[in-house]
Amino acid sequence: MAFDRNLLNQREELILDLRPHWLFMTPATLALAAAVIAGVVSIATDWPGPGKIGVGVLVLIALTFFGWRYLKWTTTNFVLTSDRILTRRGVFSKDSVEIPLERVNTVFTHQGLFERMVGAGDITIESAGERGNETFVDIRKPSIVQKEVYVQMEENENRKYDRSGAGSGYAAPTSAAPTATSSIHAVPEQIERLAELHQRGLISDEEYAQKKTELLGRM
Repeated sequence: MAFDRNLLNQREELILDLRPHWLFMTPATLALAAAVIAGVVSIATDWPGPGKIGVGVLVLIALTFFGWRYLKWTTTNFVLTSDRILTRRGVFSKDSVEIPLERVNTVFTHQGLFERMVGAGDITIESAGERGNETFVDIRKPSIVQKEVYVQMEENENRKYDRSGAGSGYAAPTSAAPTATSSIHAVPEQIERLAELHQRGLISDEEYAQKKTELLGRM
């Protein structure tokens, strides 16, 4: 089930809407395959009645496990928007985790050898929230997702700068002098935020130097 766009805030854009990697279905698929093979063997070799009944029960259990796992797969979403990261999971009841992008400190990825081969992995997000670290498993192409998170973090910061600049420009529409003063006072704060982005590796040295020069030119 796709993420409900009605849950987006005003001006919020949906960037990624991912279900778990097919690796999530592997245990249930293997169990079902083993049960079906046992059933075929029991029929082909003419097992006694109790043996066939036992295999039939195993097939039924494996089918139930597979169906339940599939329902969980279809009702689990990892979502990245222009403002936040969130997950929603649950077949009957719903559990959700939401992390605003401005609270994200670092994004870690982990992939085992087989996971690297199939393009799956885990993502851990270190945030300034009460829950601390949040780990999301069986993510598709975690390195690409990690990169996109950092891109949206930078875009989110840029929008905050733009809104801050627009707000200072309208602080006193009847007088040009207070507007210029407010803009000048906002420059040190913007430079401080720019330095924070640079320290976190979200912008390059060249971008930092260029934007800092532009801000200093406004003073």
